Amino acid sequence: MLALFWAPLLATALLFSGCQKSAANNAANPGMQAMPVQVQVAQSQRIPDATEYLAILKSRHSATINPQVDGQITKIFVKSGDHVSAGTPLLQIDPLKQQATVSSQEASRVAQQANVRYAQTQLERERKLYEAGVVSKQEFDNAQTNYDAAVAQLQSLSEQVNQQQVQLRYYRVPAPMAGIVGDIPVRVGDRVTVTTLLTTVDEPGALEAYIYVPADRGKDLKSGLPVHLLDNERNAIGDTRISFVSPQVDTETQTVLAKASVQNPKGQFRVAQQVRAQVVWSTHEGPVIPILSVSRINGQVFAFVAVNEGKGSVARQRRLKVSDTVGNNYAVLEGLKPGDHIIVSGTQFLQDGMPVAELIQNTNSNAPSSGSSAPAN
Repeated sequence: MLALFWAPLLATALLFSGCQKSAANNAANPGMQAMPVQVQVAQSQRIPDATEYLAILKSRHSATINPQVDGQITKIFVKSGDHVSAGTPLLQIDPLKQQATVSSQEASRVAQQANVRYAQTQLERERKLYEAGVVSKQEFDNAQTNYDAAVAQLQSLSEQVNQQQVQLRYYRVPAPMAGIVGDIPVRVGDRVTVTTLLTTVDEPGALEAYIYVPADRGKDLKSGLPVHLLDNERNAIGDTRISFVSPQVDTETQTVLAKASVQNPKGQFRVAQQVRAQVVWSTHEGPVIPILSVSRINGQVFAFVAVNEGKGSVARQRRLKVSDTVGNNYAVLEGLKPGDHIIVSGTQFLQDGMPVAELIQNTNSNAPSSGSSAPAN
């Protein structure tokens, strides 16, 4: 009974062992049929060392409008989005109290003008009497002093009237330059102070990208560094260069402000729009590999390379070290060199050491050439 029990198990083990030996023999057999694969010759490209940051677009000529006096808003003459010219009235702050002050000062000035005329008449009378020897020199000097004091008081009141009239003009808020009116957060009836934001006026055209770079990288910032502007899908939407680097670090965010001019002839960008700014620190020559040719296993990156080992090409799996993407490729830091034959098709069916028949892929047209290439060295 025991022999009958072990016989099937022994036969199964022998069969499995025979299959393993057969597979090993087939792999070592140089006559094994090679698997056709498309390969791409690794090219050396200029690879940028770049870092991506969020940036805010601001107008290069933008004015923030705050009132210069306190008061209650009585009129709003414009709406958001209006195009205005320099001097166009934007808002009106209640001027009644200031107008009353101006009227009071003006009345005082008129009264003082009458005092000046009287003092002048008295001075003329005292001069004639003094010349006739009727009054003393002291009386004439007193008349002269009274006249001079009246004239000085009139000048003081006139200056006060002018000052109050200038102050009165502040109650109507004009546009400081031609541009587009921004958001108007206040309403008629609101009481405002000199710190209240009334609106903004932005001059259309060129903008500036405000890029906030962490302080530990701020030492590498300098004017002239290339900047690529990207949309949310990381498509390129513009190129520029850093034109300004702040000499100090923001104490709250620990970032350094960098600015880059952005041309906007077609109006594709808007003020306060958020974009991605890729700052290019430097470039270097190095190989790249198509993203689809790379596989990740346990957090490590691998790719198959066709290698000529004397009896034809075989697939060899290599561990790579890659960095950022360059278009549809990864920049390779280690594991690949220019001229290597990268296998770009059928990688899911490959094993290390499997014979392959290379079909060189034309990188310009992304189509394989008609004939197979010479094996890689």
